[in-house]
Amino acid sequence: MIQPLVTIRDGSQRPFPELDWRARLARLEEWLAPHGRVVVAYSGGVDSSVVLRVARGVLGEGALGVIGRSDSYSASELEQALEQAAGFGAGYEIVTTGELSDPVFRSNPEYRCYHCKMELYRELLQVARRIGAAMIVDGTIVDDIADWRPGRRAAAESGVRSPLAELGFTKADVRQTARWLGIASAQKPASPCLASRIPYGVEITQEKLGMIERAEELLRSLGFRELRVRHHEELGRVEVPLAELDRVLEPGTRQKLVEGLKSLGYRYVTLDLEGFRSGNLNPDHLRVKTT
Repeated sequence: MIQPLVTIRDGSQRPFPELDWRARLARLEEWLAPHGRVVVAYSGGVDSSVVLRVARGVLGEGALGVIGRSDSYSASELEQALEQAAGFGAGYEIVTTGELSDPVFRSNPEYRCYHCKMELYRELLQVARRIGAAMIVDGTIVDDIADWRPGRRAAAESGVRSPLAELGFTKADVRQTARWLGIASAQKPASPCLASRIPYGVEITQEKLGMIERAEELLRSLGFRELRVRHHEELGRVEVPLAELDRVLEPGTRQKLVEGLKSLGYRYVTLDLEGFRSGNLNPDHLRVKTT
């Protein structure tokens, strides 16, 4: 079994703190070169896009991006991801995951992401065996390690490697690398799966995921980029950055938003005055402590 370059235990202990992003990119190319053929767990987000783009440059057709299609992944995100991969010449494959058929996932426990990722990695492992890939790699970065991410346990159990984290890439490093490589998602805001908009313990259904997807597409059509619509049954809670709260309340925008979300099935539409906060549905005992 291939051993990690470093053991990742604490996100604050950044590997190779003396390196800048260019040196980390060079290390990433060196890291990938000996492996010949790899499967990249690809989502279209900036982190996994950098891994796939660099792997394509180093390994050519030996790099295959594999993306999971599921009810928790919006159709627009999938389309953008495929267009981007094709744009830089990377091979890709789509696998269909059926996490909604898993009653544990549907019940939405705090370890929901573990069950979702295990389903995805089972599919990726089949692809890796079929094409003779040396390993599966993902886009986890150092910033992710200290956050509540039960999917990391699934990665460890499935033998998935995280070269960006192992080499000390932060989000800033990744975005600088992506801009230099001309990757379309270089400035793309993070967009976790749609299930993350539903509070833990509330059942996940296809209908709820569809409502969330259409609600967030409406917000994007109104010009917002960083956003969430949290699903509280009859209530849709809109989150945008604090600097954009006033824009939501502009008469034309507010009316379109209220009418649009009500047409999707929400009875009440609220604007969160604390603004956009990633992971704010996590219970207090799961939240990352910052100083």
